[in-house]
Amino acid sequence: MKVLLIGSGGREHALAWKIAQSPLLSQLICAPGNPGTASLDKTENIDIKANDIDGLVSYAAGNDIDLVVVGPEEPLVLGITDRMKEAGIKVFGPSKAASQLEGSKAFMKDLLAKAGVPTAFYGRFTDVETATQFIKENGAPIVVKTDGLAAGKGVIICETEEDAIQAATDMLSGTSFGDAGAEVVIEEFLEGEEISFFALCDGQTVLPLTSAQDHKRAFDNDEGPNTGGMGAYSPAHVMTDRIEEIIIRDHLEPTLKTMAAEGYPFTGVLFAGLMLTKDGPKMLEYNIRFGDPECQALMLRMEGDLLDILDKAAETRLSEVLSDISWSKDSSICVVMATKGYPGSYQKGSVIQGLSQIKTAQVFHAGTAADDKGNLLAVGGRVLNVCAKADDLERARDIAYSALKQIDWPDGFYRKDIGWRAFCKEKKAS
Repeated sequence: MKVLLIGSGGREHALAWKIAQSPLLSQLICAPGNPGTASLDKTENIDIKANDIDGLVSYAAGNDIDLVVVGPEEPLVLGITDRMKEAGIKVFGPSKAASQLEGSKAFMKDLLAKAGVPTAFYGRFTDVETATQFIKENGAPIVVKTDGLAAGKGVIICETEEDAIQAATDMLSGTSFGDAGAEVVIEEFLEGEEISFFALCDGQTVLPLTSAQDHKRAFDNDEGPNTGGMGAYSPAHVMTDRIEEIIIRDHLEPTLKTMAAEGYPFTGVLFAGLMLTKDGPKMLEYNIRFGDPECQALMLRMEGDLLDILDKAAETRLSEVLSDISWSKDSSICVVMATKGYPGSYQKGSVIQGLSQIKTAQVFHAGTAADDKGNLLAVGGRVLNVCAKADDLERARDIAYSALKQIDWPDGFYRKDIGWRAFCKEKKAS
């Protein structure tokens, strides 16, 4: 099979790494890819951006692409799946209508209400006055979210009413997130432990995958601003068979049933972000793609032919491969190395050295580029994903952090406590 993989981040490098292992693959083209994807067997990069829908459709139509796999959310929200199908090209990913599940938090919350999925109490607002009234009526802590896509940063947990009013004001004025903040969702603050759970869907069949736990704050001890994710590990230490059963029964299945009934059946990756509260799991948000950095941890544990499974899902034949995917009993971890200043402003173009010395860990590229001298440069906020797998999480962590010390990049930083909740639980148990 000749496959086009869209995207350029760490998630896409991890997907490319796994797809490249498939015996079904003849050629993998990454658009635009990164230096990491370019190094894989049977893989090449092409210079088409992930949001260049016309360019991607034209390339796929003119190059005998057998399957398109869409990594990031932006092209999905822009409708690339519909465009590919109109051109007669097989594609794995939700339609533009179904992509509202991530593209609009207001849409998602209203859908959860229709489906009866447990979630936080919320309100939708387009003006500061009514948003302020809602905040004062409900008190703090409270959560203020942009309706639209904000690169994983459009969620602000506010400890005071004043902070919440300011956050809502900044969003609605366009100061903070531009058009993404033209409408805001304000919801109750849920207490508990947050987990991510993934499933593949083909509009009819649900294939549950596995769990992970992300670390959103920029700095150790969960301090600093929210980011797109500073690290993850899998499986989540709080996940049990019973919790998985509840998530599938009370969250995923009602969501998919309601979407089908509303006229936009979901095909793609369903990424559920949940809070395990004292009243049971409650849905925080849905994403419509593999997480980043959760995907990197998942790909290390996945056993089976990912390409075959995605191909069957794109053909509404997921029921044929329900038993073809399994998960290593090992634990995996992904530690993100980011440019100093992220998630705020940061300098681009610093040189990264030392990756060739790393033998025990798997490094997935995210915000990297190669210059004409062969140097590896940091050109993004989140730049490298250093990942490892071992028979327990502590060993995986030690392997990853040992590898990080081999990287010569003074302008980079990383959290030193990825997986800390799992380790705290182990200490309490002992």
